[in-house]
Amino acid sequence: MAEYVQKDPSALEAELGHLIERYNVQRDTYLFIYASALTRPNIPDIAMCKDDYYTFCDMLRGVDSKNIDVFIETPGGDADAAEEIGNFLHSKFEKVAFVISGEAKSAGTILTLSGNEILLTNTGSLGPIDAQVRIGRSSASAYDYIKWVNDKREEASKVGRLNPFDATMVAQISPGELCGVYHALKYAEDLVIDWLPRYKFANWKITKSQNTPVTQEMRIKRAKEIAEKLTNHGDWRSHGRSIKIHDLEESVKLQVDKIDDMPVLAEIVYRIHTVVRILFNKTTAYKLFVTKDGIFKKLAVSQDMVRRKVPRHQPSQADVVEAEVICPQCNEKYLIYAKLINDATIDADFKKRGAIPFPADNILKCGCGYEIDLSGVRNDIETQTGKKVIT
Repeated sequence: MAEYVQKDPSALEAELGHLIERYNVQRDTYLFIYASALTRPNIPDIAMCKDDYYTFCDMLRGVDSKNIDVFIETPGGDADAAEEIGNFLHSKFEKVAFVISGEAKSAGTILTLSGNEILLTNTGSLGPIDAQVRIGRSSASAYDYIKWVNDKREEASKVGRLNPFDATMVAQISPGELCGVYHALKYAEDLVIDWLPRYKFANWKITKSQNTPVTQEMRIKRAKEIAEKLTNHGDWRSHGRSIKIHDLEESVKLQVDKIDDMPVLAEIVYRIHTVVRILFNKTTAYKLFVTKDGIFKKLAVSQDMVRRKVPRHQPSQADVVEAEVICPQCNEKYLIYAKLINDATIDADFKKRGAIPFPADNILKCGCGYEIDLSGVRNDIETQTGKKVIT
């Protein structure tokens, strides 16, 4: 980290490109980095979503490599998106591997289990795959929900009735809701049970303990055991639980490749993880898609960071829009102005006030090194006024 923390974002992106090239040579593959800023949970789009699937397709459609490794960091998200991404990768490449040095939780774990190979560092972790469903105004574990219903059903069959509180709760459950929760839970299980025998267990030929031939029935049986273990919320107590190498091998009975046993590769992977984290800390990016051929970033600017002054009445008559931008890292304030007409007196007037013109590349670079992407601000100004910002 000490080597990278002083570098500006453009230098970090260049370094990421170099690390990807080194990784590709080391593994004879094509590395794709898919990472979310886990420290920004309030951004809805930070989770895996269908739009991510389209980005995978767009960036990888022209790649001619036989193998792909996906460096993945995600809090989880849409299992349907995970299925789409997994199926696309296997339709495009002969061998798919997933690399985890941070967190690949929930739908990220489901996607990872589609890999022919799973590589983890000592810091890497997967998570439970029990679906999170909306119940009223809150989210709940589908596994916990189904277990509670089954427990109450068993209790009622034994004693002939429920206590008044439980009876009131059960009366509020509709058949459609119960069926939807059940299918949400089984969807994740079904994906894992389908993918593991086809990909991860494809080359599992001989049992480790008894040295006997492995049948397809044995592969499916093991996949079911793993899916059941990972969907059992009761074993992990928390949907956000970090399941590391030891847990995977001892509790889940899933063997993974240990990156730390490969020193050269480990050095590259840990560096990639560090650069990605620093990029998230130094910019407004909250999601990165990176290959040796290019980078795509999703960026966000919160309302707390930018205060715009657009005329409420007849905004189309505005000649200039001013905004105060606050750096989220050091709290430095900047007064910027966006010209909507080509008038030099506007520049002279705002410069007297210590203001700076709207950046031509939409990037405001703070003195602390943090970069604030103002693309969304420009779009808002141009949409509200119906005029183009002049830079």
